[in-house]
Amino acid sequence: MRKVISNTTPLIGLADIGCFDVLQKLYEEIMIPAAVFEEVKSEPARTLVRNSDFVYVYPVKDSQSRKMFSSRLHAGEVEVMLLAEERQADLLIMDDNAAKKTAKFLGFKVTGTLGVLLKAKKEGHINDIGPLVEKLQETGFYVSPKVKQYFLEEANSMGGDMG
Repeated sequence: MRKVISNTTPLIGLADIGCFDVLQKLYEEIMIPAAVFEEVKSEPARTLVRNSDFVYVYPVKDSQSRKMFSSRLHAGEVEVMLLAEERQADLLIMDDNAAKKTAKFLGFKVTGTLGVLLKAKKEGHINDIGPLVEKLQETGFYVSPKVKQYFLEEANSMGGDMG
């Protein structure tokens, strides 16, 4: 089983659009650091994370390393990378560009909320990405027009109605 660690925004975004369950369908288990668990304060994400039987919270052992990252990144993002190092993660799910760049620099494979949706479409767990991206944007999730177009084109190449 792949070791997958998520940051806060993908959990909230997927919960807000009714797609929280795709995380389990795609990855079986999701690990989150304690800081991410504390950052998930909005509903329905808070309830889904707390009641989930596939999201597991792990404390980060090396708390001294937090200081190294904290100038540019939030606590959850820092702990995602520290936990990824400790657990030798196969994939990180995060949306913040600075965090993604840092994670990639450190050698981690990274995807975001839209990447999760695209994978779910590819594997047949969802049919239409277009309406889901619209719902994400309605909740305040920022997607640049260029990125949105790219993901919709990728999804369209897989077939199905893109809404």
